Amino acid sequence: MEIDSDDDVLRLTFDRPDALNAMTMETADELADAIEGATPAEYGAIVITGAGDAFSAGGDLESMAETPGSSQEAYERVTETFGRVVEAMLECPVPIVAKVNGDAIGAGLSIVALADIAYAAADATFSCAFVRVGLIPDTGGTVMLPHIVGLRAAKQLAFTGEFFDAERAAELELVNETVPAEELDDRVADAVDGLVDGPTATIGMMKRAMHENMGRSWGEALDYENLLQAQARTSDAHVEGVTAFLEDREPEFE
Repeated sequence: MEIDSDDDVLRLTFDRPDALNAMTMETADELADAIEGATPAEYGAIVITGAGDAFSAGGDLESMAETPGSSQEAYERVTETFGRVVEAMLECPVPIVAKVNGDAIGAGLSIVALADIAYAAADATFSCAFVRVGLIPDTGGTVMLPHIVGLRAAKQLAFTGEFFDAERAAELELVNETVPAEELDDRVADAVDGLVDGPTATIGMMKRAMHENMGRSWGEALDYENLLQAQARTSDAHVEGVTAFLEDREPEFE
């Protein structure tokens, strides 16, 4: 995993282009470590992408062939690697953008689903391919995919492992937008600039509320929303936002 940062942006790049950026257990550890360490005080956005022509072809089949000795060992192995990635991405207070520069297959597709915002090159291909190797979707695939694309569509994608194009991914809202490959860098840069200029801690609260309220009743969800809103109303970001509005200028969030 290539890890770099500039201009308040943490950039994480799958860097095994010869293997279509297939993820090993070590890759998952590195990805989780990087995201777990990101804070709004240091970064305004995180961008995940792939080197070369692919985003990620999913789990590395060669390393997957090393079958654990028991189901308990298999559980611990996936929980401590790809499971950590899911928790890190869902709980990260910094917004995560997936720059899908090429094919997103299996766990690669799950990473796209876990990202807060996703933009895809028009020639990218997607597949929830786990069924093709006798596995269920992991890396949050059974959690986020139904929430994003709907239960029926998620079942179809998971049960069949069918390949689909970026236009279909946008129709399913798996990605926010597709753009010509040569325009992807500029489109993501524009989106990231907007996030960096925003109140990152407040955006983190929005993300936290949306994720945690997915499993709550209406009453519990609204109560939690009110609790976080009370915290937001006492923040420096709110003071700056109101002051900027009254002074007829753009806010300058820290």
